[in-house]
Amino acid sequence: MHECQPVEHSVMDDNFGQKLRASIERFIGWLNGYGEVSYDFQTFYASPIGQRAKALYYKHHLLGTVAVAPIILCEAFVPAARRLFWKPQRFPIADAHFAMGFATLAQALGDNKYYERAVHFLDVLEETRCAGQMHYAWGYPFDWVGIGGTIKAETPLITTEPYVYEAYSQVYEIDKNNRWRQIMQSLARHASEDYSDVVTSQRASSASYCPSTRPDPGMVANASAYRAFLLTKAALDFSEERYRCQAERNLYFVLESQNPDGSWFYAMDGKRNFVDHFHTCFVMKALTKIERLTGNRDCTAAIERGIMYYVRHLFDEVGLPKPFSKAPRLTVYKRELYDYAECINLATLLRGRFPELDNRLMTVIEDILGRWQRRDGSFRSRQLRLGWDDVPMHRWAQAQLFRSLSLLLASNGQGLH
Repeated sequence: MHECQPVEHSVMDDNFGQKLRASIERFIGWLNGYGEVSYDFQTFYASPIGQRAKALYYKHHLLGTVAVAPIILCEAFVPAARRLFWKPQRFPIADAHFAMGFATLAQALGDNKYYERAVHFLDVLEETRCAGQMHYAWGYPFDWVGIGGTIKAETPLITTEPYVYEAYSQVYEIDKNNRWRQIMQSLARHASEDYSDVVTSQRASSASYCPSTRPDPGMVANASAYRAFLLTKAALDFSEERYRCQAERNLYFVLESQNPDGSWFYAMDGKRNFVDHFHTCFVMKALTKIERLTGNRDCTAAIERGIMYYVRHLFDEVGLPKPFSKAPRLTVYKRELYDYAECINLATLLRGRFPELDNRLMTVIEDILGRWQRRDGSFRSRQLRLGWDDVPMHRWAQAQLFRSLSLLLASNGQGLH
């Protein structure tokens, strides 16, 4: 059994720390009873019927709109109808966030039970890696219909891999178990060797979203940001110059894609030029971590411009996260748990640097603890136009919020002993 040692932190408000810790403990109690599989945002579209409707929407917009309309109505008014479309599943991206959340609690509280729970999720991840891959890799457990076609279940995704890498890395920091490091090394090779790059300038390349035999135009900002972070960290972890060079090209694609107002479109393909909350957080979160690892001043400048846009355009009039500043379509919801989770994560990473962001963080925390957490300990998934979507979805975003709240508790240093 590994003995965890508590980490020293700066002291702030004691009552806040106690309230935050109580919220986390209620959530863990709920998770213990609910289990580790759940429905998902994509459950509506994971069944053969849902896939065909979504594919038709991308191919023939008018006919497709008619096909997906009943599903959208279910999302808006009968969210519990998900169970009629597909089954609960385990999601590697959620398992990675649970592992990181419990590892953070283990490091902050010095309680071995949290370390053991983190190891449990690493064991699960090892068992649920994508089949048929030379290296360790993870993706979604369902077929995902997107604008470029269908990505089959268990296709590796660069948007999942960094979270898994971080989870193994964080537990390795605690116990120095070489088993975790070997998996990290394999995953780093996968990220380096199995994704393609599209040259976009003399200094920059866009990373593909997944390994594929079909052409992948890349151009998705957060995909390149994720790969840039993973390979930057792996370059330092394993003293591998090749990873650093690949990471730098992906990083500069992200930096060169930033709009003059500080925002990022979802993709630089001329088609998906919307600006949304959690994808913006994904990009700035990766830049913040790269800045910490390398001290890159270009990252610093991009973060400063990005935060200025973020706090002024991706929050509503009462200071709460709004899904889009430039929406691609009509939405059936007002607020999204994923936005809250990523806002807390990003603001915690940047805490103390941007006063306006610090203020946003406190407003968001008060709302999430006051209105979003249910009596059973879980969190509401969405605030709809009318009412709430209370179907708990681990990937969307119970796990992400748990990890974010744990990170905030650790950084706050309150109520820990």
